[in-house]
This record gives sequence, structure tokens and C-alpha cells, in this order.
Amino acid sequence: MASEIINPQSELTATGLDPAFALHRGGKMAVRSTVPVRDADDLSLAYTPGVARVCGAIAEKPELVHDYTWKSQVVAVITDGSAVLGLGDIGPEASLPVMEGKAILFKQFAGVDAVPIALDCRDTDDIVETIARLAPSFGGINLEDISAPRCFEIERKLQERVDIPVFHDDQHGTAVVTLAALRNAARLTGRQLGELRAVISGAGAAGAAIAKILVGAGIGDVALCDRKGIVSRDRDDLTDVKRELAGLTNSAGLSGPLETALDGADVFIGVSGGTVPEAAVAKMAPEAFIFAMANPDPEIHPEIASRYASVVATGRSDYPNQINNVLAFPGIFSGALQVRASRITEGMKLAAAEALAAVVADELSPSCVIPSPFDERVAPAVAAAVAQCARDEGVARR
Repeated sequence: MASEIINPQSELTATGLDPAFALHRGGKMAVRSTVPVRDADDLSLAYTPGVARVCGAIAEKPELVHDYTWKSQVVAVITDGSAVLGLGDIGPEASLPVMEGKAILFKQFAGVDAVPIALDCRDTDDIVETIARLAPSFGGINLEDISAPRCFEIERKLQERVDIPVFHDDQHGTAVVTLAALRNAARLTGRQLGELRAVISGAGAAGAAIAKILVGAGIGDVALCDRKGIVSRDRDDLTDVKRELAGLTNSAGLSGPLETALDGADVFIGVSGGTVPEAAVAKMAPEAFIFAMANPDPEIHPEIASRYASVVATGRSDYPNQINNVLAFPGIFSGALQVRASRITEGMKLAAAEALAAVVADELSPSCVIPSPFDERVAPAVAAAVAQCARDEGVARR
């Protein structure tokens, strides 16, 4: 995406009006009423004096807010603009088109209303405090495009403050879809997750979450790599998050560069950018899986990946097996809102991944290990699995 914006001040291209600017003019969202206000009687019910009776009832019994306001069907999509798509730290105003886009995806794919909010704030505690004060208006909080490692602390502290789901999609949405695709790739080739050794390139928000969910799902082993190489217990330069991950991953005790980890590996998962040398790819195990998800330029080009891998996935829509977060977050929040969940647990994420994988379980092929974002079965299947898991785990309130 960054490469497409050559002159962000101009709405014109060599062939005329840039269609992206044309689509975005005036914003991509609007607010509409769900009730008529045609005459004085309607007005007296929608506003005063009728609204006072509803307010009084909620004051006496606060849980009624879910029944008589939009709270139980709306999510706040919140960012500080510090890590936006492939653009990086572009600030709150420039991030707003992305937040609007995320909000319309909630509506399009799961019927969930969402409100984009861009915060002019970078201090972790200030962000947590601000969102916590906004929380009474919403049924869930979707954190978006917040830089690591701050995103980990913000999510943790905020969930401790509020009793509605807090979900950092850059972490968990990516992890859920990746696990679903990996489950199906293993099924396609007659293997179990426990037989696989995976390598993750990138130890930021997405990489850390993918490592954790793979461990939770029973992966054989996973090596997480950052710019300095394999995240291992013998390194003395790790952040608190990476130190925790070093204790969960790399049971083989590998150290050194990414290329060392790839030697004999069954799975490559790229969430970092950069380029992996073909010579390193060639050393992976037979029938490997390559999920090169950097956008727009995958870490391993699909044409190269297909020479060595039995299943190839990317983050792009113009290749098969797109690992796209829109397969996860609409259904996850829909399920959580349906049962008024107080949080989204690790079990709910695993349930979402299994349900997502099951959508195409009878249609598997090397070019189909994950559904299309436009497959209408996806959001209902994920929502049902998440809602049931929330009930089973005791975080549902209806």
C-alpha cells in the first residue's frame, strides 16, 4: 500500500481522478436512525418524554442497557495511528480512513455496527484511561494499528479495567486465520499440527500472537525470529514479551539467524517484510507450507515458494489462500456480542480458528485451505463457535 501513495497531496493520476480518492470523498460511513421520527408522537417516544422512562429503568437495572440501547451490537474500532497497515506511524488523522474501512467490514461481513475512533495520544496509561472512559457506550473494543510492544500492555491493562471484550486484531485476528489455514494445510497432507515445526519471521504484534496460538493449538515446535535472529533463552537483549515467548517456543534450542531455523522446517510464516533467500527456502522440509503474508511484497514470492512448498498462502487478494483478518474479527465479535461476553478468551480464539477451517474442510486443495472473505458461511460459523465457547467457559452473560 505504501508504494501506491506517491503523492498523497494529489487526487489525480496520469489517467485522471484516483478512484481511491473518489471513493473516500466525504468518508465511507454515515449514521442512520433505526426508528421513524415522522410526527410529534414519534418524537415524544424517541426523545422526551419517552426516553426518560427508559433511562430511569436502566438507572435502576443497569443490565437493561443491552436491551434498550445499541450497546450490545456496536464495537469501537480504536487506534492511535502508530502502526497503520504498511504505512507505519502516520498519526490519528491519517489513520481514520483505515478505521472507517474496518468499521464497514464489521457491518458488511457480520452485521455488527462499529464506530471508528482515532486518539491523539501515545502514552499507554492515557490510552487505557481514555478508552475505559468510553467503554460504557460499546459492547466491545477492537484495538487497531497500535505499535508493539505498547499494544500488548494496552490490551492487557484495558481488559483489566472493562467488562467487555478487548481484542487487538493485528495480533489475534491474524493468529486465528493463520491457525485455521495451517490446520487445513496439515489435513490436506495427512499430518497433525503436533508433527510440524514452524518458523515465524517477525516478533511484533502478529508474530507474537501467532506463536502463542500455535503453542496453544499443540504445534510440534515453533521458532520465532526477529531482526536479530531466533528468539532464544540465551539472548540477553529480549523485551519482557519476547522473554516470555522464548520460554514458550523453540523447544529445539535453536539459535542464530532465520536461515538456521528454516533448515528442515515444515512451516514458514512471514509477518515481517523483507526477503528470504531462495537458498534458505530450499532447505525446508519436503511438502512444506509457506505463508508469506507481508503486503504488498511477500517475504517469499509465491512463484518461488511454489517450487518448494505444497501449500502457499499470502496476505494478497490476487493469489490463492489469502490470510485476511476479515475472516476472523467480524464473526468473533458477533459471537461475543450475541452472548454479551465479558472478554475473548484463548479458548474462543481456538474455537474461531477451528470453525473457520471447517468451512472449507470438504473442499480442500493446495489453492483452498482457507475460505474466501466473501464466503457467506464464514461469519455465522465463527460467531456460533465463539458464542458456544463463551458459554462453556463461563464468560457469557446470556
